[in-house]
Amino acid sequence: MKFNRHFVISGLIAAAFLSIGVETYAKVKMPAFFSDNMVMQQLTDANLWGTADASSEITVIPSWDNRAYKTRTDKNGNWKITIPTAVAGGPYTLTVGDGAEPVVINNVMLGEVWLCSGQSNMEMPMKGFKNQPVEGANMAILKSRNPDIRLFTVKRNSSTVPVNDVMGSWAEASPESVREFSATAYFFGRQIEEILDVPVGLIVVAWGGSACEAWMNDEMLQAFPEAAAKIPQVNGKIPSKNRTPSVLFKGMLNPLIGLSMRGVIWYQGEDNWNRAHTYTDMFSTMITGWRNLWNQGDFPFYYCQIAPYDYSIITEPGKEIINSAYLREAQARVENIVPNTGMAVLMDAGWKEGIHPPKKNIPGERLALLALNKTYGIKGIGAESPVYKSMEVHGDTVVVSFDRAPEWIAGKNSFESTQFKLAGEDRVFHPAKAWISRSKVMVKSDKVPHPVAVRYAFENASEGDLFSTDGLPVSSFRSDDWEDERPIKE
Repeated sequence: MKFNRHFVISGLIAAAFLSIGVETYAKVKMPAFFSDNMVMQQLTDANLWGTADASSEITVIPSWDNRAYKTRTDKNGNWKITIPTAVAGGPYTLTVGDGAEPVVINNVMLGEVWLCSGQSNMEMPMKGFKNQPVEGANMAILKSRNPDIRLFTVKRNSSTVPVNDVMGSWAEASPESVREFSATAYFFGRQIEEILDVPVGLIVVAWGGSACEAWMNDEMLQAFPEAAAKIPQVNGKIPSKNRTPSVLFKGMLNPLIGLSMRGVIWYQGEDNWNRAHTYTDMFSTMITGWRNLWNQGDFPFYYCQIAPYDYSIITEPGKEIINSAYLREAQARVENIVPNTGMAVLMDAGWKEGIHPPKKNIPGERLALLALNKTYGIKGIGAESPVYKSMEVHGDTVVVSFDRAPEWIAGKNSFESTQFKLAGEDRVFHPAKAWISRSKVMVKSDKVPHPVAVRYAFENASEGDLFSTDGLPVSSFRSDDWEDERPIKE
């Protein structure tokens, strides 16, 4: 183990609770995520809350400092308190009481806490889904035992009213617990723990197939009238348990609001693929809304761009096939709009035939690179993918420039790319030859003698073949803003 252990249930603590009084009280209750084996955010003023008898005094004694912190319940029996946490370490105990038998939370670690949310590619466990494995998972599971990584998965719950608790429990990382845990989140947390050498707590709040709208509350959704109109009435029917606006926010996220943490990682967008026109604003509104409710400032929010996949497989007969590159484009805009965010590009980690790519170590580790560089200040590593900057037309050739590429652009296996297309004034795109020249990409097509627009990997299932020299892929992009494909109207 990496830290000195401080299990302290001393006579001092016992005396402190006995001195409160000997009357009989209802036992203090706390949400499920305040429980044995939990990780609390280090070096902060951490929030704790729960219920007890109305107008009673609550005393909290953490063993890292053995001080007694006090507050009182309100008339409804609710209480909340903020206590200072120490530098990463543990295990500790946290003793909470109101004069009756105290609640003792054991094996508490102080470290880095991250919330991991989204849909199926965040939810997908290390064991994989049926017929859909996670690459390299079995050996990763075998080697996963680590008491400094703690895992908590919020059970699925869809609700028309905000709930106050979740179902779930903390577990130390072990083959048995990791097998059932989010692969993306685990690979992220494993990298954070290894590099920072501190305990890491991961809380997964995800539901496969969930829409962005489902993770927003009623107030956030007012900016989007079509979605707001679908918010169900209190105790009313929920048409879709994971897609109906607001129901996952109320049923799964609401109980966690205010939990002291470092930040959020997010992998979602596949369900919004056919309505990209609203996603930039919606996703930005969601991030800002979560931050406002948490009241912890602009905490880090790192997210995955959806990976290439042939969405025509799931398109209903008779409906237009929409290009999911528009959704990737909408996601890419967010990191330029919302502060303290970053996007992990996955153009090399998709699966044309399946929406759940097996390479889950890639999104997890790329999210970790963003956190390690942007949040934890580790220099000398590549964390952000190069981005399209501009194009210039030189005769029949387009010259493409990039930002965030100090060592220029690299190809996958050569100095060429097969993923570019050009269009002239007729707006018809044709495959083009593309080659890397130092920091630029040169693009040319015999069928487009007078090019006016360029696109790269701008299709559902294109596999990216441009990278930074750090191995981070360039996102699909386009130079035009032509509305040549419109969203499906629901």
